[in-house]
Order: sequence, then structure tokens, then C-alpha cells
Amino acid sequence: MAILERSDKNSVAYILLNSPKTLNSLSDEMLSALTNEFEILKNDNQIRAVVISGAGKAFCAGHNLKEMTKGRNAEDGGKAYFLDLFKRCARMMLLIQKLPQPVIAKVHGIATAAGCQLVATCDLAIAEETTTFGVNGVNIGLFCSTPMVALSRNITKKQAFEMLTTGEFITAERAKTLGLINRTSNKENLDEQTEKFAETIASKLGAAVKIGKEAFYKQLEMPIAQAYEYTGQVMTENMMLRQTEKGIEAFLNKLEPAWEQD
Repeated sequence: MAILERSDKNSVAYILLNSPKTLNSLSDEMLSALTNEFEILKNDNQIRAVVISGAGKAFCAGHNLKEMTKGRNAEDGGKAYFLDLFKRCARMMLLIQKLPQPVIAKVHGIATAAGCQLVATCDLAIAEETTTFGVNGVNIGLFCSTPMVALSRNITKKQAFEMLTTGEFITAERAKTLGLINRTSNKENLDEQTEKFAETIASKLGAAVKIGKEAFYKQLEMPIAQAYEYTGQVMTENMMLRQTEKGIEAFLNKLEPAWEQD
């Protein structure tokens, strides 16, 4: 049984974390599989959106604590292993935002610690309405410092710090209110709503979305004047695309644009 499964439909890649016995923990094997899959998707012009979900009872329970405990057996107490682990995890997370395709987390059960980080890192998220979210490493004496990076870039500082210091879970509805996820759905409609969400995005001009996603994250790190200067250049680049010109022509003629394959 593969630890990661991928199926494609209507220009959407569906990636399934497939380690239900470990609640889809981000083991060394899972991190490697995700990193490799994202490297492949980075150059896949046929895919316009990506959906990540988990098999079994949960989306993702974070790092594999049993593996981490074994890492302590090294002569240095595991320090080199832990540094490498968190570096590999950060690389995988960063790849998500570097992908040209928008990535949607389809969440159910629980998303905790690095699993919550994965949700926060994805560009978009939809969750089954009974899902709970937490960064509760503090409960076992391990502050969720790396998950904090993504979480604090999704929700307000005080709300993020409360989650990090109390270790308490929040509901899907609360997660939506705070901005951690976009939408909720009941269990019966989660698959359908996620597919509709992804296919709506996949129906847009891929080249424009790719340009826009890259610009979205870059401009967030800039002072506002620099951001306007940069995004003005980005929009000019976008306007130069022949398919954008055709899209504008279609709109002016009250027609639906028919995008050609990239």
C-alpha cells in the first residue's frame, strides 16, 4: 500500500495521505513522498489545482512522535536528526506555496500540530464541520514553533498565541471565523463541495493563476508602495498574454472564454 496516492480528474490532482494507522502523520516516509510529488506537480502543466486529503479517521496528526523518539538514540541525543527533520518539513511546506497550482486542504477528523501547519500552509482549505484543529504540542512540553510560522500568517497574533499556549482545539466553524479555513461542509457533501471548489479554480486560465499565486505571496512581504510597484509589473506581464487578450475580447462580446491548453 502506497503511503501517498494520487488520482487526476478534470485538471485537478487529488493527493491522499494514506497512513491511517498513524493518523497520516508526517513521518520521514510521508515527508519524502509529499516532497517528491510536489516536485513533479511543479512542472505538470496539465494540472490546474491540487487537493490534499487524509485516509481514515483524520487529516493529519502532525509529526510521527514514535520516529522522533527513536531519533534520540543518536550520540548527540538526536539534535542533528531533529534539525534535519524540521528542515525537511519546512522544505515540503514551502514547496506548496511555490507550486503554480492553488492547493486546497480537504480536512476531516483532526488536524493537529504539523497537520494544522499543513492546513495553514495550503492556499485554501475546506473542512468537514466536525473537524477540530490544534497546535497542542505544548501539552507534551513541545511548543509548536514551526507550525506557528504558518498559523501566525493565517490568523491574528493573539488568536494564534492562544492556540499555541493553551494547546486547546478549535472547531471548524471557529477556524473559518479566524481565517484558517475557507469553508465548511457536512460529511455527506464534503467530497462534492471540494471537487466543485477545485474545478472552479481549475477552470480559470492556468497561466494567469500561476502568475497571481506567485505575486500573492511575494507582495505580502513587501511595504505597500513596493507591493503596488511590483504588482503593477505583474499585471502588465499578465496583460501581455495572448490568452488574456482573448479572455477580454470574449467578455466584451458577452461570451465565455475558451482557454487553450498551456
